[in-house]
Amino acid sequence: MAGHSKWANIQHRKGRQDEKRGRIFTRLIKEITVAAKLGGGDAATNPRLRLAMDKAGDANMPKDKVLDAIKRGTGSLDGVDYEEIRYEGYGIGGAAVIVDCLTDNRTRTVAEVRHAFAKHGGNLGTDGSVSFMFKHVGQMFFAPGTSEDAVMEAALEAGADDVLTDEDGVIEVLCQPNDFAAVRAALEAQGLKPEVAEITLRPDTSADLAGDDGIRMQKLLDALEGLDDVQEVYSNANIS
Repeated sequence: MAGHSKWANIQHRKGRQDEKRGRIFTRLIKEITVAAKLGGGDAATNPRLRLAMDKAGDANMPKDKVLDAIKRGTGSLDGVDYEEIRYEGYGIGGAAVIVDCLTDNRTRTVAEVRHAFAKHGGNLGTDGSVSFMFKHVGQMFFAPGTSEDAVMEAALEAGADDVLTDEDGVIEVLCQPNDFAAVRAALEAQGLKPEVAEITLRPDTSADLAGDDGIRMQKLLDALEGLDDVQEVYSNANIS
């Protein structure tokens, strides 16, 4: 849709992540710790840990921090016991929002999440209120100018479900979460490095927001992402 450039949104999001590099390390440490606790410290047999370690590598996180987080998860080092919690709610114009948290204090976390929603014009919903609008997928984006034929051939051969190209020329590869590592490796082996590669919640439909509504929605998302206990924020808002 004109005025709602997917590539601009991707670049804006990457820029915000770069600004929050220190916070990203904290979140990755939490995720690695929990992944190791739940599935063991061997990335070869623990897909969640493998993915978290790949993210740490992409973020240039020091290897000693990664190893210490694994040790805390497996009990070799003392660490905090984190609980996984998901909150669902609505933003500006009824846009859907999902907030994934890792916390050692559920009471504190829900209060902070509720306050962020209320302060910025949204409201916290009930479990299941918006999650039905999203699918759990592996997702990769390639910059405009990347060969669509090359991406499609490599991705589909590796087991991807779909390859989509929008009017900006952004190529999106979708796959099952369990196939994510294999599809990404196959693409990178062909010299096709995605700008963004992650296992995520992808909305089935988008809520287009512009002007003041877009600004208000971005402030809500930024407020949620700025909370210490928040790991990921997903939304179907498409902000121009």
